[in-house]
Amino acid sequence: MKRFTHFDKRGQARMVDASAKSETKREAVASGSVSMNKETFEMIREGGTAKGDVLGVARVAGIMAAKKTSEIIPMCHPLNIASVTVEFEFDETRRRIGIEAKVKNTGRTGVEMEALTAVAATALTIYDMCKAVDKRMVISDILLREKRGGKSGMFRR
Repeated sequence: MKRFTHFDKRGQARMVDASAKSETKREAVASGSVSMNKETFEMIREGGTAKGDVLGVARVAGIMAAKKTSEIIPMCHPLNIASVTVEFEFDETRRRIGIEAKVKNTGRTGVEMEALTAVAATALTIYDMCKAVDKRMVISDILLREKRGGKSGMFRR
């Protein structure tokens, strides 16, 4: 029977004991998007906002957030992250910016939460930097696309 691993037999919250797990190469990819009006979309794509390079700042925010995930998600282990990348894709038809974060490490626990946190912080930074022009932006579809490594092996959405 499957169970939530962050609770003990009495239902008390706990951090999973990873001490007996083997160190393996681990990788996670998460994605999400920010939809916006045409003016905001064009301003970001052309790099012409008053605050400068929106996507450059958002990328750095995502990388920083991945590194700090254990400080904001209570049961996450602090990890020695080897790599974080944040990439963007422009969808002109939907006036949406797609975000993809990839996180890698070699360790005893996965990096899924770090990838998801990177996407969330990236999207929130885009919103923050553009809200003066478009408060109707929508952050959506933040999800785990794939993960590799560890006991559970490969997952692909």
